[in-house]
Amino acid sequence: MSDVTRKRHGRPVHHWRRDLVELAALFTAVAVADAVANLVGHGPDGPELLLVSAVLLAATAGFHTWWARRHTHAPPGADGRDTDTPLLPDQEQPADTATTATGTTTESATTAPGASGAAAGPAPGPTTLWRLRTTVRDAPGSLALLCAALAGDSVDILSLQTHPLADGTVDEFLLRAPAALPAADLTRTVSRAGGSSTWIERADAHDLVDAPTRILGLATRTALDAAELPLALRQLLGRCTIRSLPAKPGRALAEEAPVEGVLDGTVLRLRAPEGGVITVERPYLPFTPTEFARARALVELDARLGPRIPRGQDVLTLPEGSDITVSRADTGDLRAAKDMHDRCSKRTLGMRYHGPVNDADRYLNHLLSPRFGRTLAARTASGRVVGLGHLLWDGDETEIALLVEDDWQRRGIGGELLGRLVTMATEAGCESVYAVTQSSNTGMVAAMRGLNLPLDFQIEEGTLVITARLDATPVRSHLPYDSRQ
Repeated sequence: MSDVTRKRHGRPVHHWRRDLVELAALFTAVAVADAVANLVGHGPDGPELLLVSAVLLAATAGFHTWWARRHTHAPPGADGRDTDTPLLPDQEQPADTATTATGTTTESATTAPGASGAAAGPAPGPTTLWRLRTTVRDAPGSLALLCAALAGDSVDILSLQTHPLADGTVDEFLLRAPAALPAADLTRTVSRAGGSSTWIERADAHDLVDAPTRILGLATRTALDAAELPLALRQLLGRCTIRSLPAKPGRALAEEAPVEGVLDGTVLRLRAPEGGVITVERPYLPFTPTEFARARALVELDARLGPRIPRGQDVLTLPEGSDITVSRADTGDLRAAKDMHDRCSKRTLGMRYHGPVNDADRYLNHLLSPRFGRTLAARTASGRVVGLGHLLWDGDETEIALLVEDDWQRRGIGGELLGRLVTMATEAGCESVYAVTQSSNTGMVAAMRGLNLPLDFQIEEGTLVITARLDATPVRSHLPYDSRQ
């Protein structure tokens, strides 16, 4: 479309005033050209006048070109392209800065105003990864000042998450800093740039995954296995203590945790899917509304999907030739577990539950619930349960417990269950597991020693607590596999 037309309501509109001016200019130019032609053709100095006109025209054109290049064109962009050059339809404008929305992540470092290119680039030499969280004023330029201060210390910003608050913004950084820069100096730099309530800890390569990808992975794990919810919450919220409390009879659940949950500083309370309350506590670092919303979304996903555990099983051959299967168990196996209790001796039940034998059945519903941990069951070829192994989430710690029917003891079933439970704990990121038993339970002591892990023994009033520190190598099965189903 030409400059003399525009679209209004979808139809081109002609400007008659501009057309009239252009027509008048055209007639004027024709009249001037006719006068010059007559003067050159019939005047006494026609050839000289024609030469002078050509020189003046060339000089005027050269001056106009020089003036236009000097004063009207903008300098080239940072990528070497003239900023006046229009982009083609399939080209994208490169962004020098990234705009961060609520709860989103910026995955590349932003060069702050006033920071030199050398300071904004990666620091030479050995580096250290840090996770840093600080609160800044919700005002234009606050984040730019903080980024400039970090760039001045040769700190590279790998990612940034923002958590808006009512009176400010919590910014969470993943930083790559020179190894020689102490954490105290880093926090002082942030404080001088306007940050407050700063918290910092060492990070590792796992933190390099962007937040949306990590949250989707946690949601997938939760969807596949109900026992993953406490672990997913812990990985989502960092170092925290998670407790599942059952509903109290005769007491309104809304008094403990409403449907929408409760956010109170360093404590979250969420309605558990099966009833009761999930309490999450984190010392020194208050939760943000963004973290609260993410945690509540995971709990709601778990509630909508209902009870579920992976149904795969391994068929193993015992040393004497018998076949058993090892698979996950839940509350659907409650009847089979109670039948195994009936076949166990009072001594075996007493060593497992450390209390009155008649109360043993009351613990099973809690132990088999995926909400409180994971349970493995050893079954015979006929489907009878002859052994149970429990991995229980106990706040910051992880408890491990075994029960094997009397007629099936000393055949390697306890060691097999224990090894698999420790492998699960290692894969879940647990630093240690502990077992509570009686000092006379030589079978449990032998099974723990068979893990080939560093052990710590503590005895108090006849109760033995064995703690195994987990290393990076998962414990493997000691029995041969016949098939995997």
